[in-house]
Amino acid sequence: MVSTAAFLSFAAKPDTGDTAWVLASAALVLLMTPGLAFFYGGMVRGKNVLNMLMMNFITMGIVGVLWVLVEYSLAFGDGNAIIGDLYHWKLNHTTGLWTGYTIPVVVFVMFQAMFAIITPALWTGSIADRLRFGPFVAIVVLWSLLVYAPVAHWVWASNGWLFKLGAEDFAGGTVVHANAGAAGLALAIVLGKRKGWPKEPMRPHNLPFVLLGAGLLWFGWFGFNAGSALGANGLAGLAFTTTSTATSAAMLGWVIVEKIRDGHPTTLGAASGAVAGLVAVTPACGFITPLGSIVLGLIAGAVCAMATGLKFRFGYDDALDVVGVHLVGGVLGALLIGFLGSSKANKAYADGLLYGGGPGLLGKQAAAVGASVGYSFVMTLIIAYVVKAVFKGLRVDEETEVEGLDINLHAETAYETLTGAGLRASSPSVSTTPKAGAEVSA
Repeated sequence: MVSTAAFLSFAAKPDTGDTAWVLASAALVLLMTPGLAFFYGGMVRGKNVLNMLMMNFITMGIVGVLWVLVEYSLAFGDGNAIIGDLYHWKLNHTTGLWTGYTIPVVVFVMFQAMFAIITPALWTGSIADRLRFGPFVAIVVLWSLLVYAPVAHWVWASNGWLFKLGAEDFAGGTVVHANAGAAGLALAIVLGKRKGWPKEPMRPHNLPFVLLGAGLLWFGWFGFNAGSALGANGLAGLAFTTTSTATSAAMLGWVIVEKIRDGHPTTLGAASGAVAGLVAVTPACGFITPLGSIVLGLIAGAVCAMATGLKFRFGYDDALDVVGVHLVGGVLGALLIGFLGSSKANKAYADGLLYGGGPGLLGKQAAAVGASVGYSFVMTLIIAYVVKAVFKGLRVDEETEVEGLDINLHAETAYETLTGAGLRASSPSVSTTPKAGAEVSA
């Protein structure tokens, strides 16, 4: 994200082209959350697809309100180096232009709202198939206020301590992806393994959904990254170009690993590789050259493909590989700025090691990664255990988990021919209505 620092002289009135581009970018970023819902929804089993879609969609409702009331002010209010103040409570004092740019403050506010919405949605993939809905809502609220807002302030607010340190994050590698990935790991540990994992096969129920979601994410990501230039300018063009190129290269890197390791490339791998590239290029897209983005993408695709196996080695049930893609990809992209950052791409910033720069930039990137990941992981653990105590548990009961979350938590099934148990509705032994005493809303 091009930060709150004033790189341009304060303009008297908004530039219509810049304003239109950032508004359009905000809409593109919002589209990413339904895209993510389909990407994740296709990867779960048919009895849980609506629950996954609902968790993603409901973040648009929860965070959409929280952001306007208080979260924006905590993230971008003056405050101190750690957290913003409540000066912008209820979006008070958001008239005029965003400092140093040619867009209205309220346009920046809503562009940033879409980042705040999708970030907790990202970690829903790690807790698929087993989290009760009431505790989920509580975790989203607390996490948005106590984790996302502070980390965004550190990195993107002009008085945030990581921003003043000189750490670079163009569009959210640390704030969004590494942050969400660390939270996903913490939640997966607290929740425990799904019944039957890893011995029982838990294959994606709808790969076309996965590809559709990946395509929507790729499309929306141009707003995510190029929109972070906060103007219709050459920097937006650079971010657009490096985003496209890195994503393409990462897809190739992932399927190459699959071919070598497994003997065949897969559609799931191609979609996952594209998302890994999008994640990794996010922090770097405004600081690297197009050639550098190809290198970054190939590395990210290959490394993230291999990182998905970490959960089997260490025994944490990250259902949809949030750790392997978002944590590893976000950390990798942020660190690679220290190698691939180039003043030829963006003369306002330092060169990385491969362009003749010293180790200073890499050290700053490592500090940003360590602080963001460490804080997110620890705070998410605390939030999860507090919510667990208040709600007297986080997980659905075993019978609900086996029968399916859709029918029991939401009183719905995604497909007319299926019940929550995955059997045909015509089966005399299975009812399509929730069992007696089943929780529907929590």
